[in-house]
Amino acid sequence: MGTISEKIFSRAAGKEVKANDFVLADVDYAMAHDGTSILAVNAFKEMEMERVWDPSRIVIPFDHIAPANTETSATLQKEIREWVREQSIPNFYEIGEGICHQVLPENGFALPGKLLVGADSHSCTYGAFGAFATGVGATDMAEIFATGKLWFKVPESFRMTVEGSLDKHVYAKDLTLYLIGKTGIAGATYKAVEFYGQAISELSVAGRMTLCNMAIEMGAKTGIVPPDEKTFDFLKNRAVAPYEPVYSDPDASYLKEFVYDAGDIEPQVACPHQVDNVKPVGEVEGTHVDQVFIGTCTNGRLEDLEVAASVLKGKKVTVRTIIIPASRSTLLAAIKNGTMEILLKAGVTLATPGCGPCLGAHQGVLGEGEVCVSTANRNFKGRMGKDGFIYLASPATAAASALTGEITDPRKI
Repeated sequence: MGTISEKIFSRAAGKEVKANDFVLADVDYAMAHDGTSILAVNAFKEMEMERVWDPSRIVIPFDHIAPANTETSATLQKEIREWVREQSIPNFYEIGEGICHQVLPENGFALPGKLLVGADSHSCTYGAFGAFATGVGATDMAEIFATGKLWFKVPESFRMTVEGSLDKHVYAKDLTLYLIGKTGIAGATYKAVEFYGQAISELSVAGRMTLCNMAIEMGAKTGIVPPDEKTFDFLKNRAVAPYEPVYSDPDASYLKEFVYDAGDIEPQVACPHQVDNVKPVGEVEGTHVDQVFIGTCTNGRLEDLEVAASVLKGKKVTVRTIIIPASRSTLLAAIKNGTMEILLKAGVTLATPGCGPCLGAHQGVLGEGEVCVSTANRNFKGRMGKDGFIYLASPATAAASALTGEITDPRKI
């Protein structure tokens, strides 16, 4: 009878609920980073609240402007640190620990069947673990800080099935961009998108995180991959609490169902200035590139760095190329297995684990008219510099483009 979302909200609301119901739900874990937590903290104080509802269920990572790029940023971060100490919040992750959407899964907060809410639009990433995860604004987060509860409209669900296997040199990012191109930036507005099929099952946990991370780019409230053995293996010795996997019933009601063939998907590129302006790489091949950026909460994980290294091994980049691992543990793993040495010998620039230039604050913003191939999740005008042009692609396409100085099909390298 129920979808994954309906079941998770039924548990969180303490009663059976269906799509389009309005519910007051208990939040399992709440996250706010350095860019949003100060707003939530200020709202919390304006509510004249003294103590948060449960310090152990709040996670505060510093990632967006880390290290601070101005005195203003440094002062705001100082205020957050003081509040974290005052509230005895144990799950505080300092500068360099990594991006929030990597830090939470690595530390076992993204759990099947749980309701996770983050003060960041890409909090839907945690749906890769079978959770219902979504982003909210700072004032909503303040309410969660105070009560542990928030109201929701239970979303209707889409079911997307991708049959068959992805071809060699076609990656989770290509699949994700392809689906966004088919759906459109508003095609799944306020829907929970469940992903199924052989191609989805064959994705690694990292690949599923890429997919769910960008569910918001088709307007979705969340994206969900039903948990399986890959999920459970990842969570072994990580999970901070017991969890109960949730699955949709065979007779669950979906507003729409879509079926795609993985064999139809080739390397994809999202062209300026919309994420659904997606084209096969061959249609934009040869476009001049000034900068390549490999990282972010979408594609800064170890397997992404390994893919980039496989393209760059023994070669030299011809344009400035910035690589930012998604977390400190990712960086350490890349050092340990030799991936980072390959990348550095190829001439890339390594920066502190975090969001980097994705939000246009520091560590590689674009100059007037400059073009960047990025593995990030957004390419809106002004995102990395007010007059820059961003092409979104997989780490393989980004690395191939770094070698040639123009957008390049990685299958040709």
